[in-house]
Amino acid sequence: MPRTTRALLRSLPALIALLGLVPLSGCLKRTISVTTTPPGAIVWINDVEVGRTPLETDFTFFGNYDVRLRREGYEPLTTNMKVKAPLHETPGIDLIAEAIPAKFETRVAWHFDLVPVAENAGDKLGAERAMIERAAQMRELLAPPTPETSAPAPADAKAPE
Repeated sequence: MPRTTRALLRSLPALIALLGLVPLSGCLKRTISVTTTPPGAIVWINDVEVGRTPLETDFTFFGNYDVRLRREGYEPLTTNMKVKAPLHETPGIDLIAEAIPAKFETRVAWHFDLVPVAENAGDKLGAERAMIERAAQMRELLAPPTPETSAPAPADAKAPE
């Protein structure tokens, strides 16, 4: 029998054992749970609608996510959330974690408190007034000073010579 065939036959039990372990390899599961007060808000994660709160969705990468929430009668909410990788998901270690016959679960929980549009959410006129008032306040904060709003020069001030 040739030498290479004998070497292959000797390593065959190890190869069979290794292939037998493949179904037992580890599993990495990643989920994001989103809740709101009050519930029932529509959620978009990275511009993809994922459902209404409370909800749970899978995710594939760690990092920054753009989150938008909208519910009738409440101010829309747009924010950026960060998901940090746990130790078993660190590059290099994640290969070992995947090979271990165990299940690793990464669960991220986000909760948001929604703000009503107006004191009486059913009062459409009150909601419009509140929105106009907020817009006027923002205009005052963001508007550059104009000659009418800047302080006048004193009357007795002399012109430079």
